[in-house]
Amino acid sequence: MLDIGVTKLAIIGGLALVVIGPERLPGLARTIGTMLGRAQRYVADVKAEVSRSMELDELKKMKDSVEAAARDVEQSVQTSASDFEKSWSQATQGASASDSGSLYPPSTPHYQHPRKNWRLKQGATPQWFKARTGTRTQALSGAARVARFRPKKID
Repeated sequence: MLDIGVTKLAIIGGLALVVIGPERLPGLARTIGTMLGRAQRYVADVKAEVSRSMELDELKKMKDSVEAAARDVEQSVQTSASDFEKSWSQATQGASASDSGSLYPPSTPHYQHPRKNWRLKQGATPQWFKARTGTRTQALSGAARVARFRPKKID
């Protein structure tokens, strides 16, 4: 980087004052300042873009490592499941060959609920019929019942 001190800047300013002149020097200084500001913003934008791309690359690497770990876990689960299925089939084949060692007797009855259609509501009265006949559908508290049947005041 350039090593510019205060004395060098004073010499450059004095030369610019002599060469350019005092009338055009403030405009030139303003122009140089705006150009330096634009250059600094451009450098900052480039730095930000480079850092974003580096973070993106790191995220992609992390994503790939996580996906690889997930694939490894999936494969290990599949292999353990297939091993379990093999051992289960061997155990069940051994149990079916010798019925004397089975856990349940061969003639275990299937459970059946005592009522045939237990999910259906039995004897449900429709709301329109209750409303037409005046059947109470909601319970009222004592205070609500008193307020409902209180005689109206005549003004």
